[in-house]
Amino acid sequence: MTTGASDAGLLDAHLAGDPDAFGELVRRHRDVLWAVALRTTGNPSDAEDALQEAMVSALRSVERFERRSAVRTWLYRIVVNASLDRLRRNAARPSTSLEGHDPAHPVDDAGRVVDRLDVMTALQQLSPGQRAAVVLVHVEGMSVAEAAEVLDLPEGTVKSRCSRGRAQLAGLLGPGNHEPAPHVEDTGGRRPGATTSGTAGDPT
Repeated sequence: MTTGASDAGLLDAHLAGDPDAFGELVRRHRDVLWAVALRTTGNPSDAEDALQEAMVSALRSVERFERRSAVRTWLYRIVVNASLDRLRRNAARPSTSLEGHDPAHPVDDAGRVVDRLDVMTALQQLSPGQRAAVVLVHVEGMSVAEAAEVLDLPEGTVKSRCSRGRAQLAGLLGPGNHEPAPHVEDTGGRRPGATTSGTAGDPT
């Protein structure tokens, strides 16, 4: 059975011919990868397209994955790249406002829904590079080092983008918002329940 295997074990099983192993790997990480795609692209339609493109890309490139990073880091990297590619393709088109709240993080009351929609709207005002860094570090709870690995950038660049992004978000959200931008930690793990992936050279 593949359900109890590690991520690396699932990749090995897939390469050995197990028809269910890659699907299990995708199911294991899909919710958090969807959340990253949604927050990066800004709307569910583009997020779904980016996630599908990313998983097709991952499947096609799995034999070339050299295991220099964790499997989840590799998956994150592909999803972030696909999301940024989608943003570049849509650059000439007005952004679509997000309808509904983030399905990966349900909220308890109407006030929290408004708060999260405010944050989602504000995120779309950041440059793609800042947005990717802020989403990975502040929303998904990655350390700066892990986000730098996902984005294929120096840690100092990620910290700088997070700092500028947080400053811009603070101005956009204003003092009355209930979800202030969190502090950037140089090291440390992710939030309980958060997951990871894998290379995104995103613009500043």
